[in-house]
Amino acid sequence: MAYISQVKYENASDAVKAEIDNQIKSHGRITNMKLTLLHSLPAFHALMEWFPLEETIEAFLGERAVNFFCYAISTENDCLLCGTFFAKILKDLNIDFDNFDFTDEERILIDYGRAIVKDANNVPTEIFEQMKSRWNEEQIVAITAFATIMIATNLINKILQVDLDDYLRAYTKQ
Repeated sequence: MAYISQVKYENASDAVKAEIDNQIKSHGRITNMKLTLLHSLPAFHALMEWFPLEETIEAFLGERAVNFFCYAISTENDCLLCGTFFAKILKDLNIDFDNFDFTDEERILIDYGRAIVKDANNVPTEIFEQMKSRWNEEQIVAITAFATIMIATNLINKILQVDLDDYLRAYTKQ
């Protein structure tokens, strides 16, 4: 049971209604997490920076690698909502994450995401060496900033116990 309610459109301010309308127009729906975040527009806007960072890193990593990165972070962080969201994306692409032959770059991203969640103070030097052999410092900073927003999203969902969206229920591990 969620600790915080979801904003109801009929009770929302004009600014919040505009954000809801924009989300539905842009994504076809608005998620439970976003409806929860909309209790605070600054909080909503802060976490929606995920999207510009996603576009930035997708430009040099590709969409599939970014989805693997997000899934690895979210499952390592034990976030049911985000883990299930990315499990749906992978399942819809007919990808079995546990039995997939990742590229070297995808494996580095997965290892990096998991290492950040496990112990951000002790990410193995080998991972950074592998990253530096493939990406420049600007790209590594963008990847890292994106990971931190993904983790923040995980934490919001876990701490506030945001309810799993109905459309994701079929994708939970039984």
